[in-house]
This record gives sequence, structure tokens and C-alpha cells, in this order.
Amino acid sequence: MKKGQNPEDNAKLEQMKPFIRDNMDQPMTSGEGVTIANADNSLKAGVRGPTLIEDFLMREKLAHFDRERIPERVVHARGCGAHGVFKLYQSLSGLTMAKFLQDPAVETPLFIRFSEVAGSKGANETNRDVRGFAIKFYTEDGNYDLVGVNIPIFFIQDAIKFPDLIHALKPEPDKDFPQGQTAHDTFWDFIANNQEAAAMAMWIMSDRAIPRSFRMMEGFGVHTFRFVNQQMKSRFVKFVVKPVLGVHSLIWDEAQKLGGIDPDYHRRDLWNNIEAGNYPEFELGIQVIEEEDEFKFDFDILDPTKLWPEEDVPVRLIGKITLNHNVTNAFAETEQIALHPGNIVRGIDFSNDPLLQGRLFSYTDTQLARVGVNYQELPINRPLCPVHNNQRDGASRIVINKGQVAYHQNSLAGNTPYTVPGPQGGFVTYPSTVEGVKIRKTSPSFDDHFSQARLFWNSMTPVEKSHIIQAFSFELGKVQRVSVRQQVVNMLGHISTLLATAVANELGVEVPHIEESKVTKSSPALSMMNTVFTPYTLRVGILLGRDFNGEELEYVVQRFVHVGLQPVIVYQRLGSVRGSTGPEWKVDDSFLTGSSLLYDGLYVVAGTSESEYIVRKMQTFAVEAYNHYKPIGATREGAALLQPFGILGKPGVIVEHDPTGFADAFIAAMSKQRFWNR
Repeated sequence: MKKGQNPEDNAKLEQMKPFIRDNMDQPMTSGEGVTIANADNSLKAGVRGPTLIEDFLMREKLAHFDRERIPERVVHARGCGAHGVFKLYQSLSGLTMAKFLQDPAVETPLFIRFSEVAGSKGANETNRDVRGFAIKFYTEDGNYDLVGVNIPIFFIQDAIKFPDLIHALKPEPDKDFPQGQTAHDTFWDFIANNQEAAAMAMWIMSDRAIPRSFRMMEGFGVHTFRFVNQQMKSRFVKFVVKPVLGVHSLIWDEAQKLGGIDPDYHRRDLWNNIEAGNYPEFELGIQVIEEEDEFKFDFDILDPTKLWPEEDVPVRLIGKITLNHNVTNAFAETEQIALHPGNIVRGIDFSNDPLLQGRLFSYTDTQLARVGVNYQELPINRPLCPVHNNQRDGASRIVINKGQVAYHQNSLAGNTPYTVPGPQGGFVTYPSTVEGVKIRKTSPSFDDHFSQARLFWNSMTPVEKSHIIQAFSFELGKVQRVSVRQQVVNMLGHISTLLATAVANELGVEVPHIEESKVTKSSPALSMMNTVFTPYTLRVGILLGRDFNGEELEYVVQRFVHVGLQPVIVYQRLGSVRGSTGPEWKVDDSFLTGSSLLYDGLYVVAGTSESEYIVRKMQTFAVEAYNHYKPIGATREGAALLQPFGILGKPGVIVEHDPTGFADAFIAAMSKQRFWNR
């Protein structure tokens, strides 16, 4: 959240500079450097004659265009990214050998890619969906990738089921719709028949699946990894990323409408805030379990459908992530970045989590098939540290290797490149004991599918529970097969009788007579109502009429800016506007191009006499903001416009009587963000 950091200090950005071309004021050339005199006409036999195949400039241009896309990701296709840095708070040398976790003075460059799971590259960004939260740390010891999502668990326990999950999630193959949604038969049929997904179903039906911003979203590594220290002592670890701005969401009606108003809502929010110097900040945290405590919990710590409750395994915040630079080219960076949970560094190792084990194969295979055999050489994927090995040739090879030797154990090159023994800094695999009969079977310790689903339900506030009920009712209401609806409602009966009954009544199916989970425990950390609340970077739509008091507005806006609120001036038309007093204001949005959906709160600044159009627009904006529980401020003249709707005096609706008192009260309301008690 700090302005003024110099992103040019980022070592990764410096490394990428030789690969960045600026075409400004440069003559046009072909790929071979031939200067081009005419780029508008192909070579023809006469002005109306056929095009000649000898036109090498046309052939090159069209051939490149034909290959300008690589296959989009099967999942996480819709993504955006940014560069940043990581600073450690204090050394973790007692826990891990990982170099980037040793010295708090070292700044580690990184790249984050946020994404949606379900939709294609053209899906709108506010659909209900899991969000990817993947980080590539460019450490001095090699690249380390933390490939996570915004939910701490996953749908399935074994990677062999992943293609089935995605086939069920994607548009149904006979009709090729719906796009980027889970509200259809095949997805819920999969959930009903793979009830290990019960807890995940609760998470995706919560407001966690419709985040307010990538800047206000938690990230989780999901899997259990190992930390290994210099003495080769191992501990189990999970990674958590917590946003400094707190964890906040949209509400369903708002999310649906935003998909039409601005399908690029999340990437625009990220880009604009970084450009404005409102650098998004996150804290990287770890949860650590000693090896000897592996079996002391009432769940299997290797089960990816289970979280480690923060009350039982506290999160230790170990460092700050700051995103301070937008991409130069979205394709070359965000699209071509190759993230992989198998990209680990010395001091971090894998566990026997069966979902993780399958990903270790799948991600490498995906990058080879999608990006190409030399994907590691692309600027966005290149490590900061030197790379020396005997791998040669292949498609689009960028590196030019010298010498006659390309094999290990040699005398012609002094047996170089040489290996580095573990104690001197080479990667060391933790020597965990592996034994057992070869078998295709799930561990019995993975069999409890409902205890943590119940834990999640118990942890929700009444408002959050009502949203979950509405989400299940909407999603299953889109399912055409009544039998599938009934199966899912029966599954919900194992979690909560109240939940199952409410959803069954909405869907017109039978209320299941199933014994619900006996879990009474809750985890306050799971409720978004227990997050950080701050006005910083929230957007205030300031609706201006005619002849408003510009001096009072100037004072109030200065107070807004001082606490980090972002004023957005909205008027009848674009350009500029001046009130009866005070300065001229640049108009950011008109009533046509703007929408209450795009602002976190409204300030209605009406004049003494307004046109019918302005009155109607101000009222429409305000009523919609009120229905979405957002703060609304109004001058005395603005309040008069809202009087017919009965919202004055309601929680979070503040009328200006004096600028100082109003500014304080409205800032406090913006900090609260939603007024659920309306």
C-alpha cells in the first residue's frame, strides 16, 4: 500500500530489459531486419492482378499472425499478473535451508498470476469460481513456485480424478454451455457422486468465490509440503497469503451485474491501482506441524480436502509481498509464464499428498505441450541465477551453448558443468521412509468428508449462512435433473439439517432425513466478517448535480484522499464541471458510463435545482447501492432526492450537516464497507 517504491530496483525486471523492444519512433522492419517501405499493400501482378507468392513480407506477417496464440490453459485460462517483491521479516534458518527465507535484508523478485479456474479466456471475471493465486519467486537459488488458489482445500483427494472434475465443470460437451459457471447438471452430478468434495462445495457457495478484488483475496498453497533445515530435520508446512486490505467479497446480485457492466473488472482494478501507486500488499504466512505430531489431529494432514484450522495450527506471518509493477506485455509475461508446484528449491520438499504427487507430473507435461520444450528460457520464466546443464536443441531454442561436450561424466571439459554436493548448496531430497504394498486405494484416514464441511458452516455468521443457502438454491435451481438436485440436497443433510431443509424447500425436493454431523467446533478465521476493514483504495462515486457547493466538496474530497479513499467524479456528461463555488472538477464517469456497481460507496452532491434526468440517475444509483448494503452519503439537497425511497436514517446512510462531521462519519462508514443490518 506504499507509494513511491521504485520498481526498477526489481532484479527480475532488470534481467528482462534486454528482451523489451520499444517501437516508438523506429522504422518498421521485417523479422530479419529488412526496412519496410509499404506495409499496406501486398505484392501483385498489376494493381488489380493476383498476389504473388514471392511477397516474403506478406508471408512473414501472416505466418506470424497465424501463430500468435498458444493454446489457452485448460483451467486457469482467464488470468492477469503483476511483478513485485518479497521481503522476509526474520530468518527461518531453523526451519529451512531455502536461501530466500534466510536474510531479511534480501529482496526477492516475484511474479503473481491471478486467474479463474472454470472459464475460458473470454469469460467474465466476476463469475462464481475458485480463483488461482500463483507466485513465482525468482530466488538466488533458482525459481520457487507457490501455485495456489483462494480456498485452502480442493474438490478431490487424488490427481487421477482431476480430468473428471474439469470435464464435469466445463461446458457440457453436447451443447457447449454454460461458460465459466458451475450452475449446471454435470458439475453437481460429479459433486453428488464424489462426496469428498462436500467441504469444497461449501466454500465455493460462500462469498469467497466472488471476491471484491484480487487485492482483497487470500491465497493458499492447499497442499502439505516439507521444510527441511541444515540439520536435515523435516517439518510439515502449509502456505497462506493474507491481504493487508483484508478479505472482502462482492455479493451475488452485484457480481452478476458487474459481469455485464465490466467483464474485466478484476484485472482493471489490479492494473489501475498499481498504476496509481496503490501497491497491493500481502503477508506470506506458514503453518508448521512437527513430524512427530503428524497423526495427532482428527483429520489426515495430507488430505487436500482438509484445512489446518488456524486455531489449532496458528499462521506465522513471515514476510511481505508488494506488487509494484504492471506487465509490459500480457502475452509475453502473464500468458507465457509457466508455473509448477514441482518448482521447488533446496530446503523445501514434497509430502505424500496424492493430489500434489499427480500435479508434479501434470504441470511439467502441460508446459511442454502448451508453451514448448524451451519454455524455461522465455524471459518471464528465466531464473535470476545462472543456468548450466547439458540440455540442448529443441524448438525455439534461445540459448546458444558453446563447446563440444554435452554430456555428464566427461574429461574433455573437466567434467563440467559439475554437480554440487548437498552440504555445499546442492538440492537435497529429504530421505523420508517409503514402504508399503503397491495398491490402488484411498487411505481410510481420508474417509471423513463432512466434519470440515460442518466446521465451515459453524464458522459462518447468519449473513454468510444466508448467502450460502441462496447460492446452493440458485446453482441447483439451474440443474435440470431433479435426481441430481435431490442427491446434492441429501449430501447437504450430512452437513446441516437447517441448510439441507432450506435448500430443499427452495428447490421443491424432499427434505432428507439424514443424521447431520456432530461437529460443534467453529473456526473464527474462516468468516470474512473477522477480517481487516480499512477505507484504503475503496472507490467513492461522487454524483454531482448543478450549482453544488464546490468549496464544501473540495474539503470533503481532501479528507477522503487523506485516508486513501479514491474519489470518482460522476456527472451528466464527460469533460469538466464547476459548482456555484470552488474549483473545476474533471469528470471521471458520466451517468451513462458509470454505475453504482463500480463504486464501494456513493456521495450524492445535488444542487439547488436539478433536471429530471439527473434526479432519476442519482436516485437509481443510490437505490442500487443501498440494496447492495453500501455506504451512502448525501448533502442536504442530495438527501431531499432520496427522501421518497425511505432510506434516510437507515444504517450507513449519512446526511451532511457540516463538512467536518460528515467526512468523519462517512469515512467510518466506508471502513465498515457493508451494512448488513439494513
